[in-house]
Amino acid sequence: MPLTGRNGDPYVAHVLPLTSGARRKAGISYSATAAMFIRKADLDLPSPPEAIAHKYKLTPAEVRVLFAIVEIGGVPEVAPVLGISDQTVKTHLHRIYEKTSTKRQADLVKLVASYSARL
Repeated sequence: MPLTGRNGDPYVAHVLPLTSGARRKAGISYSATAAMFIRKADLDLPSPPEAIAHKYKLTPAEVRVLFAIVEIGGVPEVAPVLGISDQTVKTHLHRIYEKTSTKRQADLVKLVASYSARL
């Protein structure tokens, strides 16, 4: 939710519901139903691909493979979309796993999601 400060500076509010998960199962009534996080909007933030590439020293090809895996699916689906062989995708994935200290495609999805959530 966009906000404007008294001095005109832009802020962003993130409102998260607190009514799901363990709280609901506990059956205890709470008066708080949401948590709000407000931060100053920064237009110079790097995009998730740029931030991840910089943090893990990924090559442009590795970034393309990483985001294709996250957005499209596994190796057989990604290879034809990127116009490369299955083996090339696997080679890039192996290097991405090493650089990001992950072991599975699901871990890569979580990694990308964690960077997207920061924005």
